[in-house]
This record gives sequence, structure tokens and C-alpha cells, in this order.
Amino acid sequence: MTVSMAGGKIQKRKPASADHYQGGIQFHKSKGQHILKNPLLVDTIVQKAGIKSTDVVLEIGPGTGNLTSKLLNVAKTVIAVEMDPRMVLELQRRFQGSGFGNQLKVIQGDVLKCELPYFDVCVANIPYQISSPLTFKLLAHRPVFRCAVIMYQREFAMRLVAKPGDTLYCRLSVNTQLLARVSHLLKVGRNNFRPPPKVDSSVVRIEPRKPLPPVSFKEWDGLIRLCFNRKNRTLGAIFRQKSVLSLLEKNYKAMQALQISQPSSNDANMLDVAVLGDTAGDSSTDLDGGKEDEEMEIDGGDGEGAEESEFKSKIMGILSQGDFEDKRAKKLTQVDFLYLLSLFKKAGIHFA
Repeated sequence: MTVSMAGGKIQKRKPASADHYQGGIQFHKSKGQHILKNPLLVDTIVQKAGIKSTDVVLEIGPGTGNLTSKLLNVAKTVIAVEMDPRMVLELQRRFQGSGFGNQLKVIQGDVLKCELPYFDVCVANIPYQISSPLTFKLLAHRPVFRCAVIMYQREFAMRLVAKPGDTLYCRLSVNTQLLARVSHLLKVGRNNFRPPPKVDSSVVRIEPRKPLPPVSFKEWDGLIRLCFNRKNRTLGAIFRQKSVLSLLEKNYKAMQALQISQPSSNDANMLDVAVLGDTAGDSSTDLDGGKEDEEMEIDGGDGEGAEESEFKSKIMGILSQGDFEDKRAKKLTQVDFLYLLSLFKKAGIHFA
């Protein structure tokens, strides 16, 4: 803080870069540093996590340790991952000599780049810009944890829990719910943080499925990306597009020539889970107000070759088996997508 003279009066000014100070530490909104200041909410989050006295808890983004303190009271061990070295020093200072020294382990680093240790429960108040990659990194973690209770930007949270037919139902919803049971716990207003963010938040509980569905995640991701690229269009319109048919036929012929069968479900590599969290170029994350896309069938028209027409008939035949041709991705369930993928697999059609 600086001091200046104006009109004979002393005026105090905060540094231009400062967002907020707590215990002498400056927090930056630009880095996603928003500390939960409401003690009742902190207690609620801990209670919703259902932590046992034998649990190892992974806390991501502990900040100055307000939530950490509550977790240490109920867990066997708390492993806190914090990127900001100033926060790490504050955590060590705060809990040194408090009786919790042996229970708290602090890892300084980027959680997306760190190799995470074993944990039973994850509790996190994270920078919102890493929401998707962090979620799928956790879901790829082995051994499987029991549950995660995570604070997200509210709109992202509502996408995670959205159901078929909901406006926010998208590729993120489908991929997350393939791997886990997701439930909304509570809404958190922006004024519960210091400094307050620009948006409201929500706390979500994530419970990994055991065992995972028997699918190749790369194949699944290819299908889901295709279907949700225009989620309001019918699958028939999507798969009639010349670009889509060309890609699938190329994959089909390559696999036929190499005589490579589609990977079995038992060969699914957990590292492939990460592809489900890649939202780059994902138009399904944009709100569309529920408007229907114009049905435009882009095919070869009169100039369509006999071979191309035959492959197109093959694809349309697959869609007709499950009455998928007139259905839209935004209303399909997990079971629907799993069945559709199995039909393509049986016919030797690949998406990866």
C-alpha cells in the first residue's frame, strides 16, 4: 500500500495489481485465486465429502488453509497440492506446531503436471480454467478413489450433471457420466469468496464407476464428438455429410486392409480417458438456446459414385437398426450411445 498527498490530505492507495490481502498475502483473480471465506460452507463441504478417520484426502488449491484445517480434524492424512509458493509457506507456517504436522503433506506444483499419490477422497476449490482437464485427470487416476467433492463455476457444474433433453446437455455431460456418477450438492454465491469472482459456483460430488463401461475411450470420443458437433441435427443428417462418410470410409478401408479388428473392451487404456476431457473445438459447449440447426444434407448428389453410395447405405443401415436416423444427440442417453457404438463396432466402422 502506498501513501500520497492530495489537497493537504493523506490518501492510501492499494497497489494496482492487488486483488485482495489475507494475512499479508495478495490474491490474484487472474490466477483464479478466490478464497472461500464462509465457515458454514466450509463445514458443509467437509460433511458432504463423507470423510472417514482412516481416509487420505487430496486437497487441490488449499490457499491459506481454511478448508485444510477442517479436513485435518476428520481425516487421517491430508495431501495438499498448491502451485503458489507463497501459499505453501503460509500453510507450513499455519500448521507447524499445531499438532497436525505429521498429518499434512504439501506438494508444491501444478496439479495437472504432478503425479498424484494414492487418496480416498478429493476435495478441491480450483481455478475454473482447469476444470475439465482436472476432472478427467482425477477420473483416470488409479487406484480408483471413493469420491471427489469439487467447487466449479456454476455453468460448468450444471453441464456435468445435465440430463438428456436439458439445454446444457453436451459432450462434457456424456463423457463425465460415462465414467462417474455425478450429483449437484449446493450452489455457492460469489459473495462467499474473497475476492469475489464474476460468477456463481456450485459444489459437485463425483463418484467413479466401478467397473468402467467396457468401451474403447478413443472410439467413444470419436463418436461423441461427431454426434455433438451439431447436437440439434438428426444423426441421419450428420452421417450423410460427405466429409463424415469420407472419414469413416477411409478408416474402414485401412482397417480392412490391415485386417485389424477393433480393440476389445479389455484393451481400453486408462491413459485414453484424458482424450474425453479435451474440449478444444467443441461447439457443444456453447449455449444455443435450444434452436434447431437447419437440416442440410451434404452428399455427393447426382455425382455420387457407386462405391460411395454403397458405403453410405451401409452407414444408414447401421443407424436404422436402432432407429437412430431421426434422433438427435441432445436427447440420447448413455445406453443409447453405447448401443450405437456397438452397432458400428460390429460392422467394422471405426472412429479413432
